[in-house]
Amino acid sequence: MQFALNEDQVAVRDMALAFAAEKIAPHALRWDEEKHFPVDVMREAATLGMGGIYIREDVGGSAMTRFDAALIFEALATGCPTTSAFISIHNMASWMIDAFGSDTQRHKWLPKLCSMELIASYCLTEPGAGSDAAALRTRAARDGDHYVLNGQKQFISGAGGTDLLVAMVRTGGDGPGGMSTLVVDGNTPGVSYGANERKMGWNAQPTRAVMFENARVPVANRLGEEGIGFKIAMAGLDGGRLNITACSLGGAQTALDKARTYMKERKAFGKRLDEFQALQFRLADMAIELEAARTFLWRAAAALDRKDPDATMLCAMAKRFGTDVGFEVANQALQLHGGYGYLSEYGIEKIVRDLRVHQILEGTNEIMRLIVARKLIEGAR
Repeated sequence: MQFALNEDQVAVRDMALAFAAEKIAPHALRWDEEKHFPVDVMREAATLGMGGIYIREDVGGSAMTRFDAALIFEALATGCPTTSAFISIHNMASWMIDAFGSDTQRHKWLPKLCSMELIASYCLTEPGAGSDAAALRTRAARDGDHYVLNGQKQFISGAGGTDLLVAMVRTGGDGPGGMSTLVVDGNTPGVSYGANERKMGWNAQPTRAVMFENARVPVANRLGEEGIGFKIAMAGLDGGRLNITACSLGGAQTALDKARTYMKERKAFGKRLDEFQALQFRLADMAIELEAARTFLWRAAAALDRKDPDATMLCAMAKRFGTDVGFEVANQALQLHGGYGYLSEYGIEKIVRDLRVHQILEGTNEIMRLIVARKLIEGAR
């Protein structure tokens, strides 16, 4: 286990930090206010290797580790958690093609996904299937060399602004064994999109429902065999949970930095805020919790890279702990700003809004507890 970064990891992190500071942070508030999806900036990030972080090199990927990815997404999130989170979703969808697709499929889609010439959304959640992913109902009926898709996906990040949909569909009976994974062209006839949802945060990426109405998708677009879709979805979510945790920590770190700067400048009762011991202790606790969460994230990422038997449990643990800590640190930073923290121009309230959803997506934190509990109980038998 690492407790210090090597030279290459420092270089990767610093590259992402510099990109976030120059290309993302100056625009984050405007993107949030205007609900602007910064595709051009994300494509610039892709030129630095961030469009296919852990995709193999033969198709244009960077072939880095999950540990590297955690460093990158935390760094990008210091500029804007929403933008970093979408890049992580694109990477997760692309990884599914890299890990489970044939060579033909990999070479067809991944070079353009790694450059983000093509952008991908991940389609799992449905109106009646969120935490209970195996209950999804979107049906893909075989018709010769095509599947005919009917159903609806809900809360799909980037939908309507992306090119490919990596969709979990039902090709067989009920339960996880009846699920398969299809790569769907976003412009396929019969694919339509709902209105951009009005959300508490994450406004710099669109979130829409995706409707399939007799949409014909080639069987050649299926990743792997029929019936392994649930396995693909769960494998993708291990990494996705690490990524979203990293995004939480990056946003929280910016909130902490802003609070520390503000406390040096603001005076009350004749003293600077950072001279009050009670506030010093609060700042210290925020930093301690954030560092603990970061250490946990690094351990889980290293375990996933090693394919450790406990990796899924550690990813769930890190996600539960890290996203809770990230939100609480950002919320405390807002409190330390007083009334100014509630004003949008200070950037704190946006971070609080953005990080709140991290406790819900990629599996709610209640589901993270369920995963951990099941692993513990199984291990005790």
